[in-house]
Amino acid sequence: MERTREGALTGGTAGRRLTSIDGGREDGPAEPAGPPPQGPGGVRRLRPQRAQAADPPSVPEQARLWHVVLSVAGQTTPLSSLRASLERLAHDHSFFLTARYAADHAEIRYWEQARDLHDAAAIALRLWGEHKVTAGLPPWEIVGLEVVDRATYHKRVAEGFGDPSPHLGGVHPY
Repeated sequence: MERTREGALTGGTAGRRLTSIDGGREDGPAEPAGPPPQGPGGVRRLRPQRAQAADPPSVPEQARLWHVVLSVAGQTTPLSSLRASLERLAHDHSFFLTARYAADHAEIRYWEQARDLHDAAAIALRLWGEHKVTAGLPPWEIVGLEVVDRATYHKRVAEGFGDPSPHLGGVHPY
């Protein structure tokens, strides 16, 4: 399936409007160009404001909770150093659930609050790099990511799949 924006390939402007000029945000035609209307005595009149009644009231999107499992791996790191780094990460990240680790890999499980899956995944992919310096994390790379909504997570647990970690909360070795 191919998606294209109308007029994108032909260079046309069908359906596109500039938003930095009068009439750019409305669906109706823009007001005619030229000098602003003159009132009596040569004083300019303000153009009447168009009613915004046709625009539906905007409702802020609600953030949802997403269960994230982030897997990282890299060169062997001393376990005591790795544990201390993961504990600092747990302290810094408010929705942190649990982390399991070995000398060359780790898995972090936590809840992320985000508008949609794309935002939750983007935040998760930045987590390791953004906390690398402050938490003293090793220079590992992300090798796996799973993001599911809250209902899916609870359904999996109820069905016996995707068990919660045997050590819920905290930082534990594998």
